[in-house]
Amino acid sequence: MRTVSIVVPFYNEEKCISFFFERMYPVINNIKDSMFEIVCVDDGSIDETLEILKKYQIEDPRIKIVELSRNFGKESALTAGLDEAYGDAAIPIDADLQDPPELIVRLIHYWDKGYDVVLAKRTDRSTDSFFKRFTAGIFYKLHNKLSSVKIPDSVGDFRLMDRVVIDSIKKLPENQRFMKGIFAWVGFKTYTINYKRTVRSEGYTKFNGLKLLDFAIDGIINFSTIPLRVFSIIGILGVIATTFYAAVIIIKAVLFQIPVPGFASIILAILFFGNIQLIGIGVLGEYMGRNYIESKRRPNYIIRKVYK
Repeated sequence: MRTVSIVVPFYNEEKCISFFFERMYPVINNIKDSMFEIVCVDDGSIDETLEILKKYQIEDPRIKIVELSRNFGKESALTAGLDEAYGDAAIPIDADLQDPPELIVRLIHYWDKGYDVVLAKRTDRSTDSFFKRFTAGIFYKLHNKLSSVKIPDSVGDFRLMDRVVIDSIKKLPENQRFMKGIFAWVGFKTYTINYKRTVRSEGYTKFNGLKLLDFAIDGIINFSTIPLRVFSIIGILGVIATTFYAAVIIIKAVLFQIPVPGFASIILAILFFGNIQLIGIGVLGEYMGRNYIESKRRPNYIIRKVYK
């Protein structure tokens, strides 16, 4: 019988665990044509998350716990879970139940129809804050304009992936992991279903404004070189504009004896082009920094222990 791996990253989710299994068990127990394993990745939690997971694991051999040596971040925890999953398909899902486990039945249904990837798209995000909805909309539009790899709008990590997709993802060696982009990059035959996102069962989100900004920058820089090209274009346009402006000044001074503009215009020009240069250096530094990290070839995560 085929096996489906449910991959769940946990980071300080002690309040969510009981709710998660109460919702998950009825779903997987009623799917008769598949066996399940639940790969729980403890991403360096400092509360009682690991101890609670161990208690559930003793009672249910389908639970496999992957304990990381420290907090590596959600992208690395998700990578660890997919690496440890042995199922014929894998379904990443968050422990906070904003992505409903009941949708797994539909994901498997379309997998049975021959799709390698079945995406779950959030058509209603009213439970998210206005700031998160607004910034998410900007990110998806900006990323898809700049990158040749298009990320489906309002689609998170919650999806079903066939074993052939998982094996393809495991071949990608980069350390700077942006999983939404990686999922999109590998391609494969895809189907999308819609659902309404709900509120968290317990606890609070671990993504604040700064982390979301860092996440967005990673997504754009990891899959596009257009930001570098933009500053090359700005430089060319700046040279053209400067040459034109210099010609105007020379003509005014030589032919019409009009005095050259003074201190204010010079300072404005210096400040404008100086700030453009600093921004360009910052963008270049982002790419160089990622190359520096990649060159070290450090692993994405370190496993302290696996409980199974």
